[in-house]
Amino acid sequence: MTEFDCDEEITASNGWLMMYLYDHRDEDVFQKDIEYEFSIRRSTSSSIISLMEKKGYIERVSVAHDARLKKLVLTDKALRFCDIIQANTIEFEDTMRKGITDEELEFFYSILDKIVNNIKLYNKE
Repeated sequence: MTEFDCDEEITASNGWLMMYLYDHRDEDVFQKDIEYEFSIRRSTSSSIISLMEKKGYIERVSVAHDARLKKLVLTDKALRFCDIIQANTIEFEDTMRKGITDEELEFFYSILDKIVNNIKLYNKE
């Protein structure tokens, strides 16, 4: 596994936010999108984003169609972190899947879907 050389600790919420932006890097993502995606209040997202800006992980960039809007963009530092996380995730998934056929995995996911649906039904009762 590759490690990310970093002076400060990256919290789970920072990591989730960076990976969300990484997965949506071809789209314009705004603070309101983060609030919706992570079900957090504006004040919470604002604090997280401000701290991540201060640490050099994200930037707020103006968009051409509305000067009031600022999209969230990962810095090169954050992109390096995300690339490493992505590579580690793939390596870990490959390790977990070792010796498991595609058919077995498909069967496992079908059972898992049934369990999730049962839980949803249970929670509605």
